[in-house]
Amino acid sequence: MRAPRRRIVVVTAVHGPSARFLPDAYASLREQELPGGWEWHWLIREDGEGDQVAPLVPDDGRVTFLQGRAGGPGMARTMALAHADGAYVKVLDADDRLTPGALARDLAALEADSAIGWATSRALDLLPDGTTAGFPGDPEHGPIERGAVLDSWKANGFRAPVHPATLFVRRDLLVGLGGWMALPASEDTGLLLALGSVARGWFTSEAGLLYRKWEGQVTGQSAHTDTVERNARMAVVEARARALSHFGWRYPAPAASAGEPVAPVGR
Repeated sequence: MRAPRRRIVVVTAVHGPSARFLPDAYASLREQELPGGWEWHWLIREDGEGDQVAPLVPDDGRVTFLQGRAGGPGMARTMALAHADGAYVKVLDADDRLTPGALARDLAALEADSAIGWATSRALDLLPDGTTAGFPGDPEHGPIERGAVLDSWKANGFRAPVHPATLFVRRDLLVGLGGWMALPASEDTGLLLALGSVARGWFTSEAGLLYRKWEGQVTGQSAHTDTVERNARMAVVEARARALSHFGWRYPAPAASAGEPVAPVGR
């Protein structure tokens, strides 16, 4: 099998109301510096087929704009994976910004240890007045052992110890888990917990993301906090993570018997 390209594919789901923030996200991408031989490519997929997003997509050969029927950000990101031809995938929500050096730090962590499947970093809230605020309770800088994310999430009222919007992940591992969960929200948390059940991760204590707080964001809508729906989402997210752990899935896969192929995720 041909080795994946030395490319970080940055995946962004966008809809009409958040499209106005794309120039800021693009500016943060242009500031990224990568080691020699590495490049980034930005996949922007609109959740729908309207006319508000396209005019705000940068005219840059490193940017690909896609459209498709609406199904939520998780579906948009997962469909974008059909065009993700790099070794790694980085999440960047349309209304967020990367900090300088974020991609290089993520890349260094995974390139240094082939047993690390994914990475996250510290996130700061970007408030409407331009100031930032940190989150309490970040883990220590360094590796995150399998199962630790689920345990912390369960013990802290369904609050993950690391932010899924900062995710950087090996493409083969992401595809092996089926991408983002088919949920109306928390699809990124579901993926994070699944990754944490099958592979060791990494946390960078230096801030890697400015997480924009604004009135129109999906997580600020009343439906997102509806108790009945939220409980159902959390139940499915937890069940998936525990099932993966129970069945013994691991990344990297244990060494196969002589003559048998080694899958990126396996029993």
